[in-house]
Amino acid sequence: MREYLDFYIDGAWVKPAKPATLDVMNPATEQVAGRISLGSGEDVDRAVKAARRAFPAWAATSREERIAVLQRVIAEYGRRQEEMALAITEEMGAPRTLALRAQAASGLGHLQTAVEVLKNFAFEVQHGSTRIVKEPIGVCGLITPWNWPMNQIACKVAPALATGCTVILKPSEVAPFSGYLFAQIMHAAGVPAGVFNLVNGDGPTVGAALAAHPDVDMMSFTGSTRAGVEVAKAAAPGVKRVAQELGGKSPNIILPDADLEKAVSASVKNVMGNSGQSCNAPTRMLVPQQSMGKVMEIAKRTAESIRVGDPAADPDMGPVVSMVQWKKIQELIAAGIAEGATLVTGGVGRPQGLDKGYYVRPTVFANANNSMRIAREEIFGPVLTIIGYQNLEEALEVANDTEYGLAAYLWGQDKIALHTLAAKLRAGRVGINGAGGDLMAPFGGYKKSGNGREWGPYGFHEFLEVKAVLGY
Repeated sequence: MREYLDFYIDGAWVKPAKPATLDVMNPATEQVAGRISLGSGEDVDRAVKAARRAFPAWAATSREERIAVLQRVIAEYGRRQEEMALAITEEMGAPRTLALRAQAASGLGHLQTAVEVLKNFAFEVQHGSTRIVKEPIGVCGLITPWNWPMNQIACKVAPALATGCTVILKPSEVAPFSGYLFAQIMHAAGVPAGVFNLVNGDGPTVGAALAAHPDVDMMSFTGSTRAGVEVAKAAAPGVKRVAQELGGKSPNIILPDADLEKAVSASVKNVMGNSGQSCNAPTRMLVPQQSMGKVMEIAKRTAESIRVGDPAADPDMGPVVSMVQWKKIQELIAAGIAEGATLVTGGVGRPQGLDKGYYVRPTVFANANNSMRIAREEIFGPVLTIIGYQNLEEALEVANDTEYGLAAYLWGQDKIALHTLAAKLRAGRVGINGAGGDLMAPFGGYKKSGNGREWGPYGFHEFLEVKAVLGY
Protein backbone atom coordinates (compact mmCIF):
# COMPACT_ATOMS: atom_id res chain seq x y z
CA MET A 1 0.00 0.00 0.00
CA ARG A 2 1.30 3.43 -0.92
CA GLU A 3 1.88 6.00 1.83
CA TYR A 4 2.57 9.51 0.60
CA LEU A 5 2.33 11.50 3.80
CA ASP A 6 4.83 14.35 3.23
CA PHE A 7 4.49 17.48 1.13
CA TYR A 8 7.14 18.86 -1.21
CA ILE A 9 7.95 22.43 -0.17
CA ASP A 10 11.07 24.52 -0.85
CA GLY A 11 13.00 21.62 -2.33
CA ALA A 12 12.40 19.19 0.55
CA TRP A 13 9.88 16.63 1.77
CA VAL A 14 8.23 18.03 4.89
CA LYS A 15 5.62 16.92 7.40
CA PRO A 16 2.17 18.55 7.31
CA ALA A 17 1.50 21.29 9.84
CA LYS A 18 -1.42 19.28 11.22
CA PRO A 19 -1.64 15.47 10.99
CA ALA A 20 -4.66 14.35 8.93
CA THR A 21 -4.83 11.54 6.41
CA LEU A 22 -7.12 10.32 3.66
CA ASP A 23 -7.48 6.79 2.30
CA VAL A 24 -7.17 6.55 -1.49
CA MET A 25 -9.35 3.87 -3.06
CA ASN A 26 -8.54 1.59 -5.97
CA PRO A 27 -11.70 1.87 -8.11
CA ALA A 28 -11.27 -1.62 -9.58
CA THR A 29 -11.21 -3.38 -6.21
CA GLU A 30 -12.97 -0.90 -3.89
CA GLN A 31 -10.03 -1.47 -1.53
CA VAL A 32 -7.71 1.08 0.03
CA ALA A 33 -4.68 1.52 -2.23
CA GLY A 34 -2.83 4.07 -0.13
CA ARG A 35 -2.90 7.08 2.13
CA ILE A 36 -2.04 10.73 1.69
CA SER A 37 -1.90 13.63 4.10
CA LEU A 38 -4.51 16.35 3.88
CA GLY A 39 -3.01 19.81 4.01
CA SER A 40 -4.20 22.96 5.74
CA GLY A 41 -3.95 26.68 5.26
CA GLU A 42 -0.65 26.62 7.14
CA ASP A 43 0.84 24.21 4.62
CA VAL A 44 -0.38 26.39 1.76
CA ASP A 45 1.15 29.47 3.36
CA ARG A 46 4.49 27.70 3.79
CA ALA A 47 4.47 26.62 0.14
CA VAL A 48 3.47 30.07 -1.11
CA LYS A 49 6.26 31.70 0.87
CA ALA A 50 8.75 29.25 -0.62
CA ALA A 51 7.50 29.98 -4.13
CA ARG A 52 7.62 33.74 -3.47
CA ARG A 53 11.23 33.54 -2.27
CA ALA A 54 12.24 31.49 -5.30
CA PHE A 55 10.47 33.67 -7.86
CA PRO A 56 12.98 36.53 -8.40
CA ALA A 57 15.90 34.21 -9.14
CA TRP A 58 13.85 31.83 -11.29
CA ALA A 59 12.27 34.68 -13.25
CA ALA A 60 15.76 36.03 -13.95
CA THR A 61 17.06 32.77 -15.44
CA SER A 62 17.80 32.69 -19.14
CA ARG A 63 15.82 30.79 -21.74
CA GLU A 64 18.71 28.33 -22.00
CA GLU A 65 18.80 27.71 -18.25
CA ARG A 66 15.08 26.93 -18.11
CA ILE A 67 15.37 24.64 -21.15
CA ALA A 68 18.17 22.74 -19.40
CA VAL A 69 16.04 22.22 -16.28
CA LEU A 70 13.03 21.07 -18.29
CA GLN A 71 15.17 18.67 -20.30
CA ARG A 72 16.36 17.08 -17.05
CA VAL A 73 12.73 16.73 -15.99
CA ILE A 74 11.92 15.10 -19.34
CA ALA A 75 14.78 12.61 -18.95
CA GLU A 76 13.72 11.66 -15.43
CA TYR A 77 10.06 11.42 -16.46
CA GLY A 78 11.00 9.11 -19.33
CA ARG A 79 12.84 6.80 -16.93
CA ARG A 80 9.76 6.58 -14.71
CA GLN A 81 6.97 6.62 -17.28
CA GLU A 82 5.97 2.99 -16.75
CA GLU A 83 5.90 3.53 -12.99
CA MET A 84 3.72 6.59 -13.58
CA ALA A 85 1.31 4.56 -15.72
CA LEU A 86 0.97 1.91 -13.01
CA ALA A 87 0.14 4.59 -10.45
CA ILE A 88 -2.53 6.07 -12.73
CA THR A 89 -4.11 2.66 -13.25
CA GLU A 90 -4.20 2.11 -9.50
CA GLU A 91 -5.57 5.53 -8.55
CA MET A 92 -8.22 6.10 -11.23
CA GLY A 93 -8.70 2.84 -13.11
CA ALA A 94 -7.25 3.53 -16.55
CA PRO A 95 -6.49 0.27 -18.43
CA ARG A 96 -2.77 -0.48 -18.75
CA THR A 97 -2.34 0.51 -22.38
CA LEU A 98 -4.37 3.70 -21.97
CA ALA A 99 -2.42 4.59 -18.83
CA LEU A 100 0.95 4.12 -20.52
CA ARG A 101 0.36 5.32 -24.07
CA ALA A 102 -2.10 8.14 -23.40
CA GLN A 103 -2.32 9.10 -19.73
CA ALA A 104 1.36 8.98 -18.77
CA ALA A 105 2.51 9.76 -22.31
CA SER A 106 0.54 13.01 -22.37
CA GLY A 107 2.54 14.31 -19.44
CA LEU A 108 5.78 13.68 -21.27
CA GLY A 109 4.30 15.19 -24.43
CA HIS A 110 3.43 18.48 -22.72
CA LEU A 111 6.90 18.74 -21.20
CA GLN A 112 8.53 18.17 -24.59
CA THR A 113 6.15 20.63 -26.23
CA ALA A 114 7.00 23.30 -23.67
CA VAL A 115 10.70 22.97 -24.48
CA GLU A 116 10.05 23.29 -28.22
CA VAL A 117 7.88 26.38 -27.67
CA LEU A 118 10.40 27.93 -25.27
CA LYS A 119 13.23 27.65 -27.78
CA ASN A 120 11.69 30.29 -30.04
CA PHE A 121 9.07 32.05 -27.92
CA ALA A 122 9.11 35.84 -28.41
CA PHE A 123 9.28 37.33 -24.93
CA GLU A 124 10.09 40.74 -26.43
CA VAL A 125 8.76 42.36 -29.60
CA GLN A 126 9.49 45.81 -31.06
CA HIS A 127 6.60 47.94 -32.41
CA GLY A 128 8.03 51.17 -33.70
CA SER A 129 9.55 52.94 -30.71
CA THR A 130 7.64 50.75 -28.25
CA ARG A 131 9.03 47.58 -26.77
CA ILE A 132 6.43 44.93 -25.82
CA VAL A 133 7.78 42.71 -23.06
CA LYS A 134 6.16 39.54 -21.74
CA GLU A 135 7.15 38.77 -18.16
CA PRO A 136 6.29 35.91 -15.77
CA ILE A 137 3.17 36.67 -13.76
CA GLY A 138 4.66 35.36 -10.52
CA VAL A 139 3.53 32.71 -8.03
CA CYS A 140 0.90 30.38 -9.50
CA GLY A 141 -1.54 28.05 -7.79
CA LEU A 142 -2.39 24.98 -9.85
CA ILE A 143 -5.38 22.74 -9.09
CA THR A 144 -5.69 19.61 -11.22
CA PRO A 145 -8.34 16.88 -11.65
CA TRP A 146 -8.39 13.10 -11.39
CA ASN A 147 -9.58 12.12 -14.89
CA TRP A 148 -6.38 12.90 -16.85
CA PRO A 149 -4.04 13.59 -13.93
CA MET A 150 -0.67 13.83 -15.67
CA ASN A 151 -2.04 15.54 -18.74
CA GLN A 152 -3.37 18.36 -16.60
CA ILE A 153 -0.40 18.57 -14.25
CA ALA A 154 2.13 18.78 -17.07
CA CYS A 155 0.15 21.17 -19.26
CA LYS A 156 0.14 23.63 -16.34
CA VAL A 157 3.52 23.07 -14.69
CA ALA A 158 5.56 22.97 -17.91
CA PRO A 159 4.52 26.37 -19.34
CA ALA A 160 4.53 27.97 -15.89
CA LEU A 161 8.15 27.00 -15.31
CA ALA A 162 9.11 27.71 -18.92
CA THR A 163 7.91 31.29 -18.61
CA GLY A 164 9.72 31.89 -15.31
CA CYS A 165 6.89 31.39 -12.81
CA THR A 166 7.00 29.41 -9.58
CA VAL A 167 4.17 27.08 -8.62
CA ILE A 168 2.23 25.31 -5.90
CA LEU A 169 0.44 22.22 -7.17
CA LYS A 170 -2.64 20.70 -5.53
CA PRO A 171 -3.46 17.46 -7.36
CA SER A 172 -6.84 15.82 -6.93
CA GLU A 173 -7.07 14.03 -3.60
CA VAL A 174 -9.06 11.31 -5.40
CA ALA A 175 -6.11 10.39 -7.64
CA PRO A 176 -2.99 11.80 -5.95
CA PHE A 177 -0.38 9.09 -6.57
CA SER A 178 0.71 10.39 -9.98
CA GLY A 179 1.14 13.93 -8.67
CA TYR A 180 3.34 12.68 -5.85
CA LEU A 181 5.51 10.75 -8.32
CA PHE A 182 5.72 13.90 -10.44
CA ALA A 183 7.07 15.82 -7.42
CA GLN A 184 9.69 13.08 -6.97
CA ILE A 185 10.64 13.51 -10.62
CA MET A 186 11.00 17.28 -10.20
CA HIS A 187 13.22 16.77 -7.15
CA ALA A 188 15.39 14.18 -8.89
CA ALA A 189 15.77 16.47 -11.90
CA GLY A 190 17.18 19.22 -9.71
CA VAL A 191 14.46 21.83 -10.12
CA PRO A 192 15.60 24.68 -7.84
CA ALA A 193 14.12 24.81 -4.36
CA GLY A 194 10.80 26.65 -4.17
CA VAL A 195 10.20 26.70 -7.91
CA PHE A 196 7.88 23.68 -7.71
CA ASN A 197 5.92 22.82 -4.57
CA LEU A 198 3.22 20.22 -3.84
CA VAL A 199 0.57 20.26 -1.13
CA ASN A 200 -2.07 17.53 -1.08
CA GLY A 201 -5.54 18.19 0.22
CA ASP A 202 -9.16 18.79 -0.64
CA GLY A 203 -10.73 21.68 -2.53
CA PRO A 204 -12.62 23.38 0.32
CA THR A 205 -9.45 23.52 2.45
CA VAL A 206 -6.24 23.57 0.42
CA GLY A 207 -7.81 24.67 -2.85
CA ALA A 208 -9.69 27.54 -1.23
CA ALA A 209 -6.62 28.65 0.76
CA LEU A 210 -4.51 28.65 -2.38
CA ALA A 211 -7.04 30.63 -4.40
CA ALA A 212 -7.51 33.22 -1.66
CA HIS A 213 -3.84 33.62 -0.69
CA PRO A 214 -2.71 37.24 -1.19
CA ASP A 215 0.75 36.21 -2.41
CA VAL A 216 -0.59 33.97 -5.20
CA ASP A 217 -0.64 35.96 -8.44
CA MET A 218 -2.55 33.54 -10.64
CA MET A 219 -4.74 30.44 -10.36
CA SER A 220 -5.02 27.75 -13.01
CA PHE A 221 -7.87 25.33 -12.36
CA THR A 222 -9.22 22.29 -14.18
CA GLY A 223 -12.35 20.56 -12.92
CA SER A 224 -16.10 20.97 -12.71
CA THR A 225 -17.81 24.25 -13.54
CA ARG A 226 -19.24 24.35 -10.01
CA ALA A 227 -15.79 24.11 -8.43
CA GLY A 228 -14.35 26.55 -10.96
CA VAL A 229 -16.86 29.16 -9.87
CA GLU A 230 -15.78 28.69 -6.23
CA VAL A 231 -12.11 29.14 -7.17
CA ALA A 232 -12.93 32.33 -9.04
CA LYS A 233 -14.92 33.68 -6.07
CA ALA A 234 -12.06 32.96 -3.67
CA ALA A 235 -9.57 34.62 -6.03
CA ALA A 236 -11.70 37.69 -6.77
CA PRO A 237 -10.78 39.84 -3.73
CA GLY A 238 -7.12 39.63 -4.74
CA VAL A 239 -7.96 40.49 -8.38
CA LYS A 240 -5.72 37.62 -9.40
CA ARG A 241 -5.90 36.04 -12.82
CA VAL A 242 -7.92 32.83 -12.99
CA ALA A 243 -7.58 30.42 -15.93
CA GLN A 244 -10.25 27.73 -15.99
CA GLU A 245 -10.77 24.55 -18.02
CA LEU A 246 -14.16 23.30 -16.91
CA GLY A 247 -16.99 21.01 -18.01
CA GLY A 248 -18.36 20.05 -21.40
CA LYS A 249 -21.31 18.52 -23.21
CA SER A 250 -19.79 18.35 -26.63
CA PRO A 251 -21.96 18.04 -29.76
CA ASN A 252 -20.99 15.69 -32.56
CA ILE A 253 -22.79 16.49 -35.83
CA ILE A 254 -22.85 13.65 -38.33
CA LEU A 255 -23.72 15.13 -41.72
CA PRO A 256 -26.05 13.35 -44.18
CA ASP A 257 -23.13 12.51 -46.49
CA ALA A 258 -20.94 11.01 -43.75
CA ASP A 259 -19.78 7.40 -43.76
CA LEU A 260 -22.12 6.26 -40.98
CA GLU A 261 -20.23 3.11 -40.10
CA LYS A 262 -16.96 4.95 -39.63
CA ALA A 263 -18.41 8.06 -37.99
CA VAL A 264 -20.72 6.34 -35.52
CA SER A 265 -18.37 3.55 -34.47
CA ALA A 266 -15.43 5.93 -33.95
CA SER A 267 -17.61 8.36 -32.03
CA VAL A 268 -19.00 5.68 -29.71
CA LYS A 269 -15.48 4.51 -28.91
CA ASN A 270 -14.43 8.11 -28.26
CA VAL A 271 -17.22 8.55 -25.72
CA MET A 272 -16.41 5.28 -23.97
CA GLY A 273 -12.66 5.90 -23.84
CA ASN A 274 -11.30 6.62 -20.35
CA SER A 275 -14.65 5.27 -19.07
CA GLY A 276 -16.35 8.41 -20.39
CA GLN A 277 -14.35 10.60 -18.01
CA SER A 278 -13.14 13.21 -20.50
CA CYS A 279 -14.52 16.73 -20.45
CA ASN A 280 -14.27 16.99 -24.25
CA ALA A 281 -15.98 13.66 -25.04
CA PRO A 282 -18.52 13.85 -27.93
CA THR A 283 -21.45 12.88 -25.71
CA ARG A 284 -24.26 14.41 -27.82
CA MET A 285 -24.44 12.77 -31.26
CA LEU A 286 -26.64 14.66 -33.74
CA VAL A 287 -27.71 12.55 -36.71
CA PRO A 288 -30.12 12.89 -39.65
CA GLN A 289 -33.53 11.74 -38.44
CA GLN A 290 -33.92 9.45 -41.45
CA SER A 291 -30.69 7.64 -40.47
CA MET A 292 -31.64 7.08 -36.83
CA GLY A 293 -32.37 3.37 -37.23
CA LYS A 294 -29.03 2.64 -38.90
CA VAL A 295 -27.17 4.80 -36.39
CA MET A 296 -28.77 2.91 -33.50
CA GLU A 297 -27.73 -0.42 -34.98
CA ILE A 298 -24.09 0.66 -35.42
CA ALA A 299 -23.93 2.31 -31.98
CA LYS A 300 -25.39 -0.76 -30.28
CA ARG A 301 -22.98 -3.13 -31.99
CA THR A 302 -19.98 -0.91 -31.21
CA ALA A 303 -20.87 -0.29 -27.57
CA GLU A 304 -21.52 -3.98 -26.93
CA SER A 305 -18.12 -4.88 -28.40
CA ILE A 306 -16.31 -2.85 -25.74
CA ARG A 307 -14.60 -5.09 -23.19
CA VAL A 308 -15.08 -3.84 -19.62
CA GLY A 309 -13.03 -5.22 -16.75
CA ASP A 310 -10.04 -5.12 -14.46
CA PRO A 311 -7.70 -2.39 -15.79
CA ALA A 312 -4.69 -4.53 -14.91
CA ALA A 313 -5.91 -7.06 -17.51
CA ASP A 314 -5.91 -4.25 -20.13
CA PRO A 315 -9.56 -4.22 -21.27
CA ASP A 316 -11.04 -1.51 -23.50
CA MET A 317 -12.65 0.18 -20.50
CA GLY A 318 -12.00 0.08 -16.77
CA PRO A 319 -14.06 1.42 -13.86
CA VAL A 320 -15.01 5.00 -13.17
CA VAL A 321 -13.00 6.69 -10.47
CA SER A 322 -15.19 6.48 -7.36
CA MET A 323 -18.45 5.37 -5.82
CA VAL A 324 -19.59 9.00 -5.82
CA GLN A 325 -19.05 9.16 -9.57
CA TRP A 326 -20.65 5.73 -10.11
CA LYS A 327 -23.82 6.76 -8.25
CA LYS A 328 -24.09 10.01 -10.19
CA ILE A 329 -23.85 8.16 -13.51
CA GLN A 330 -26.43 5.57 -12.41
CA GLU A 331 -28.83 8.33 -11.41
CA LEU A 332 -28.52 10.03 -14.80
CA ILE A 333 -28.94 6.77 -16.72
CA ALA A 334 -32.15 6.17 -14.75
CA ALA A 335 -33.24 9.72 -15.56
CA GLY A 336 -32.73 9.10 -19.29
CA ILE A 337 -34.96 6.03 -19.14
CA ALA A 338 -37.60 7.90 -17.12
CA GLU A 339 -37.60 10.82 -19.57
CA GLY A 340 -38.45 8.51 -22.46
CA ALA A 341 -35.24 8.26 -24.45
CA THR A 342 -34.72 4.92 -26.21
CA LEU A 343 -32.23 2.78 -24.30
CA VAL A 344 -30.26 1.20 -27.15
CA THR A 345 -27.85 -0.72 -24.93
CA GLY A 346 -26.41 -0.64 -21.43
CA GLY A 347 -28.42 0.76 -18.57
CA VAL A 348 -28.23 0.87 -14.80
CA GLY A 349 -26.06 -1.47 -12.75
CA ARG A 350 -22.67 -3.06 -13.31
CA PRO A 351 -21.79 -5.05 -16.43
CA GLN A 352 -22.53 -8.75 -16.22
CA GLY A 353 -19.93 -10.69 -14.26
CA LEU A 354 -18.55 -7.68 -12.40
CA ASP A 355 -19.90 -7.51 -8.87
CA LYS A 356 -17.11 -5.42 -7.37
CA GLY A 357 -15.50 -2.21 -8.59
CA TYR A 358 -17.00 1.00 -9.93
CA TYR A 359 -17.84 -0.41 -13.34
CA VAL A 360 -20.52 1.11 -15.59
CA ARG A 361 -22.24 -0.52 -18.55
CA PRO A 362 -21.39 1.26 -21.85
CA THR A 363 -24.74 2.97 -22.42
CA VAL A 364 -26.34 4.46 -25.53
CA PHE A 365 -29.59 6.44 -25.64
CA ALA A 366 -31.32 7.38 -28.90
CA ASN A 367 -34.41 9.37 -29.93
CA ALA A 368 -33.53 11.89 -27.24
CA ASN A 369 -34.22 15.60 -27.31
CA ASN A 370 -32.03 18.43 -26.13
CA SER A 371 -34.21 19.27 -23.12
CA MET A 372 -33.52 15.92 -21.41
CA ARG A 373 -31.07 15.80 -18.53
CA ILE A 374 -28.91 13.27 -20.41
CA ALA A 375 -28.54 15.88 -23.17
CA ARG A 376 -27.83 18.85 -20.91
CA GLU A 377 -25.84 17.63 -17.91
CA GLU A 378 -22.24 16.49 -17.98
CA ILE A 379 -22.58 12.83 -17.01
CA PHE A 380 -18.82 12.14 -17.03
CA GLY A 381 -19.34 8.46 -17.68
CA PRO A 382 -19.66 6.07 -20.65
CA VAL A 383 -23.06 7.36 -21.74
CA LEU A 384 -23.91 8.57 -25.27
CA THR A 385 -27.06 10.54 -26.15
CA ILE A 386 -28.22 10.47 -29.79
CA ILE A 387 -30.52 13.23 -31.07
CA GLY A 388 -32.11 13.39 -34.52
CA TYR A 389 -32.26 16.50 -36.72
CA GLN A 390 -34.22 17.43 -39.86
CA ASN A 391 -31.63 19.77 -41.44
CA LEU A 392 -28.22 21.22 -40.70
CA GLU A 393 -29.67 24.50 -39.46
CA GLU A 394 -31.50 22.59 -36.74
CA ALA A 395 -28.39 20.52 -35.99
CA LEU A 396 -26.34 23.69 -35.49
CA GLU A 397 -28.99 25.23 -33.26
CA VAL A 398 -29.14 22.13 -31.06
CA ALA A 399 -25.35 21.84 -30.99
CA ASN A 400 -24.98 25.38 -29.65
CA ASP A 401 -27.93 25.06 -27.25
CA THR A 402 -25.79 24.23 -24.22
CA GLU A 403 -24.20 26.15 -21.38
CA TYR A 404 -20.89 24.54 -22.31
CA GLY A 405 -18.50 25.15 -25.19
CA LEU A 406 -15.35 23.10 -24.73
CA ALA A 407 -15.34 21.00 -27.89
CA ALA A 408 -17.44 20.01 -30.91
CA TYR A 409 -17.10 17.39 -33.63
CA LEU A 410 -18.11 17.04 -37.28
CA TRP A 411 -18.25 14.11 -39.69
CA GLY A 412 -18.93 14.43 -43.41
CA GLN A 413 -17.51 14.74 -46.90
CA ASP A 414 -18.66 18.19 -48.03
CA LYS A 415 -15.75 20.42 -47.04
CA ILE A 416 -17.71 23.63 -47.55
CA ALA A 417 -20.44 22.41 -45.21
CA LEU A 418 -17.88 21.20 -42.68
CA HIS A 419 -15.98 24.48 -42.69
CA THR A 420 -19.20 26.52 -42.50
CA LEU A 421 -20.42 24.56 -39.50
CA ALA A 422 -17.00 24.72 -37.80
CA ALA A 423 -17.09 28.51 -38.06
CA LYS A 424 -20.54 28.69 -36.44
CA LEU A 425 -20.01 26.23 -33.59
CA ARG A 426 -19.51 27.98 -30.25
CA ALA A 427 -16.70 25.80 -28.95
CA GLY A 428 -13.01 26.18 -28.25
CA ARG A 429 -11.99 23.17 -30.32
CA VAL A 430 -13.67 21.54 -33.33
CA GLY A 431 -12.57 18.12 -34.56
CA ILE A 432 -13.34 17.13 -38.16
CA ASN A 433 -13.60 13.49 -39.27
CA GLY A 434 -11.76 12.07 -36.27
CA ALA A 435 -8.72 14.32 -36.56
CA GLY A 436 -5.98 13.39 -34.10
CA GLY A 437 -4.75 15.51 -31.22
CA ASP A 438 -2.33 18.42 -31.52
CA LEU A 439 -0.33 19.46 -28.44
CA MET A 440 0.50 22.78 -30.11
CA ALA A 441 -3.18 23.65 -30.60
CA PRO A 442 -5.03 25.64 -27.91
CA PHE A 443 -7.27 23.74 -25.51
CA GLY A 444 -10.05 25.51 -23.63
CA GLY A 445 -13.67 26.50 -23.92
CA TYR A 446 -16.37 29.06 -24.51
CA LYS A 447 -19.18 29.89 -22.08
CA LYS A 448 -19.24 27.82 -18.86
CA SER A 449 -16.46 25.58 -20.14
CA GLY A 450 -14.00 28.14 -18.84
CA ASN A 451 -11.67 30.88 -19.97
CA GLY A 452 -8.12 31.02 -21.14
CA ARG A 453 -6.29 28.38 -23.18
CA GLU A 454 -3.78 25.67 -22.41
CA TRP A 455 -1.29 23.66 -24.53
CA GLY A 456 1.53 24.84 -26.77
CA PRO A 457 2.32 28.54 -27.14
CA TYR A 458 -1.23 29.46 -26.08
CA GLY A 459 -0.55 27.95 -22.67
CA PHE A 460 2.47 30.23 -22.23
CA HIS A 461 0.35 33.37 -22.50
CA GLU A 462 -1.70 32.41 -19.43
CA PHE A 463 1.40 32.75 -17.24
CA LEU A 464 2.67 36.05 -18.64
CA GLU A 465 2.06 39.71 -17.96
CA VAL A 466 2.45 42.16 -20.87
CA LYS A 467 4.43 45.38 -20.42
CA ALA A 468 4.70 48.20 -22.95
CA VAL A 469 7.91 50.28 -22.76
CA LEU A 470 7.29 53.46 -24.74
CA GLY A 471 10.16 55.39 -26.30
CA TYR A 472 12.39 52.35 -26.06
